[in-house]
Amino acid sequence: MQLEVRIERYADQGRCVAHIDGRVVFVRFALPGELVEIELDEPHNRKNRFATGEVVRVIEPSPYRVDPVWQLAGPAALGGGGVGGADLIHVSLPGQIEWKSTMVREQMERLGKVTLDTVPVTRLDCDTKTQGLYWRTRIEMVTNGEGRVTMRKRGTHVGVPIDTMPLASSALLEVAERYHVFDGGAKPNARVRLAVPEPREGRSIEDNFAWIVNDKLMAGTELVTERVSVQGREFTYKVHAGGFWQMHRMAPLVLVDYVLSLVQQQLRELRKSSGERAKNAPVLWELYSGSGLFTLPMAALATGDGTQPRIFTVEGARPAVEQARANAAAMGFDSIDARIGDVAKTLRHVPREFAHPQVVVLDPPRAGAKAEVCRAIAASGAESVVYVACDPASLARDTATLQELGYRLESIQAFDIYPHTHHVETVALMSRVEGK
Repeated sequence: MQLEVRIERYADQGRCVAHIDGRVVFVRFALPGELVEIELDEPHNRKNRFATGEVVRVIEPSPYRVDPVWQLAGPAALGGGGVGGADLIHVSLPGQIEWKSTMVREQMERLGKVTLDTVPVTRLDCDTKTQGLYWRTRIEMVTNGEGRVTMRKRGTHVGVPIDTMPLASSALLEVAERYHVFDGGAKPNARVRLAVPEPREGRSIEDNFAWIVNDKLMAGTELVTERVSVQGREFTYKVHAGGFWQMHRMAPLVLVDYVLSLVQQQLRELRKSSGERAKNAPVLWELYSGSGLFTLPMAALATGDGTQPRIFTVEGARPAVEQARANAAAMGFDSIDARIGDVAKTLRHVPREFAHPQVVVLDPPRAGAKAEVCRAIAASGAESVVYVACDPASLARDTATLQELGYRLESIQAFDIYPHTHHVETVALMSRVEGK
């Protein structure tokens, strides 16, 4: 069923909102202000309060609309291949910044009860130069019966054969070419994963990669080495190839630098206001700590008496924690207590020497930290919270909870480390309101 509609505003998941006879329609590949013809998804006559659809013809385009730089990810009705993975491929890079800023601001207002004039969104310089392509250091795909790598056509289980992946980094594409991943080098009907850390400081790839088929390592190493340089020091991480790591090739550097600057700023202010008590080694928490991306740089911070901060971390994935411990030991950091377990449950039994942190850094999964963890943070007496979020709605909900518990939003900064997708990484700083 095809209908002509005027697109009204941005919505979640890379969609926009229109109305048909008073009923909300979430439209893919649209932009606010456009007059478009859409095809409604089946069943379009269901009794839900909303419908979904996709643009099939643009009558009055937005100034932000562009021809997709990756045609295969564009809508099939407009000459694309319809594969998933790049739902903002029809939007210019400036338009993507506007989209993500608006989405974070609206979620913070609607769910976080915070009114913001704007939310700054930083794009990485390298993405401007590459038109938002060549940034992913990890990809996962499936092969068809002929061993050809495929990606699913949006909204279906149909696999579309691909001969490259333009969002993948140049290093990843080099490894893929080496092992003929895109031209039949994988097994039929298999799950294929590639993890290739970005070579830094003039290094070559060598064997620092993992090519995995059906959970079996075909080439490379199961533990890849990631390197992050911040404030003139390089930190080295051994990471399980199938585990979590920031996907954008430059994201670890940018996020660590920004988060570390916030932590340093808060510790300096606390030292000034708290006198001698704050000059001793501070206590820091890192929750949902993974393989220790933020932990190692925080452990290296200079403190008032020259000692290392005491850091308490919690992560649910055992392999990640084991690697975090090994990474810390390899760099000589012995003031880190890295725990394995559910974050909320672990925070019920924090050792006395770590019970009262000055600053809490958390980087939860898409679902957010939720109320119990927020209550545990507030109960610890933490003066500052640095919240790294991959989902604006979850950040907003947790912000509302922390405000109820006596915290105030001090700053918010988003990073466009997922070009051509609706995803955005946001870092919020919250501080305890005096007297709360």
